[in-house]
Amino acid sequence: MKIGTQNQPFFPENIKEKFTFLKEAGFDGFEIDGKFLLENLEEVKAAIKETGLEVATACGGYTGWIGDFIEERRLKGLADIERILKALKEIGGKGIVVPAAWGMFTFRLPPMTSPRSLEGDRKAVTESLIFLDQVAGETGTTIYLEPLNRYQDHMINTLADARKYIEDNNFKHVKIIADFYHMNIEEDEISTALHKHKDLVEHIHIADNHRFQPGSGSIDFKKHFDQLKKDGYTGYLSFEHRVRGENPKQEFLKGLDHIKRCLN
Repeated sequence: MKIGTQNQPFFPENIKEKFTFLKEAGFDGFEIDGKFLLENLEEVKAAIKETGLEVATACGGYTGWIGDFIEERRLKGLADIERILKALKEIGGKGIVVPAAWGMFTFRLPPMTSPRSLEGDRKAVTESLIFLDQVAGETGTTIYLEPLNRYQDHMINTLADARKYIEDNNFKHVKIIADFYHMNIEEDEISTALHKHKDLVEHIHIADNHRFQPGSGSIDFKKHFDQLKKDGYTGYLSFEHRVRGENPKQEFLKGLDHIKRCLN
């Protein structure tokens, strides 16, 4: 398994310096914001060549959700994602993380009545994934479909929800990203869900139970990593979390040490 991370405020701003810092800290890859990649493609290419750090995945950086309520925004988001996938192809990237939506609506908070039917939700997400599956095939990349917890999205909450979209439509280039934070809320048991969907889980986000750095909460990372090893998972464990503590950089690196110990 490889270890990656998304950006943090205390990372160097300069791209080469950022990549050098991550490589020296012990990371294998950087999960990049899609818009940042598009705006800095040549500098990213140069930083990859100089440091050897991978940019395997992108996350975010597009302007509309694949399940957006507003059709114009959904289509704009798809166009953005297509451009990001083409840029990822140029740098040898593997794919992009895509939830149905984030923060658009939840049944758990008022008004609790969606402006669109469940059938309409499924139609929008399916049409988006049909388009993106084709683009991913053309670019040699992957769409990593991400379930979010019920408080952040109402459409895809579990690995089983994501699996149904893939199987119902026979997608070839859509796989599942499993996020430990969301799974801690939605799945009955993280290791059990990872094992059940091992054939489709090809990317993982890690954070502790409260969305802060690994090792500062209650998730048993070693248990879940041991299950991943048994199931032959060889993909990325990518940090997607906030950091708390008096020295954020130090706490972040302690989280990395914790994950490396759990992998041994």
